[in-house]
Amino acid sequence: IQEHLKQLAKSSGLSAAEDGYERLAAAWLEKKALFEKSAQENKLSELAFFSSQEEKGALVLTYSGSLLKIGPIIDGKRCCEYSSIGLRSDVPPSAIEDASQLASDIEVDDIVQFSKGPIKSSSQVYTIAMASEELEPQEEEALLTQLGQNLVEDFVEVNKTVLN
Repeated sequence: IQEHLKQLAKSSGLSAAEDGYERLAAAWLEKKALFEKSAQENKLSELAFFSSQEEKGALVLTYSGSLLKIGPIIDGKRCCEYSSIGLRSDVPPSAIEDASQLASDIEVDDIVQFSKGPIKSSSQVYTIAMASEELEPQEEEALLTQLGQNLVEDFVEVNKTVLN
């Protein structure tokens, strides 16, 4: 993760600042804590592996601090949403695909790849969180969407306070 953040500091221009890398690392740690707290409060279990054939959905936090919402399969389709960390100019700030298809399983320390999705691939996965309770797919979709939106708002605030 440290190497990934050092590359991110360079590509975002933060490495020019004397404490740029340290600020980026502090922001990442704060985002990690927010993700873990949200997962715990909403009864999501953190996993190391998510099958591309899994019916349920998940939230994914990447090494760069980006979020992916992998929706549950509803009527044969999976809605996926990508939210960037807001520092990179080489990726969209957010993207959504209503009929996404994972190219492979999702595993910690590997990238997420889509054969059809909001992006082609993500940075490496730090953690995966999936609802531990059995929910109706629409209920789970709403929960993951809301949690994702809340986390994106929190992450934007972290960027403002820690990185500016």
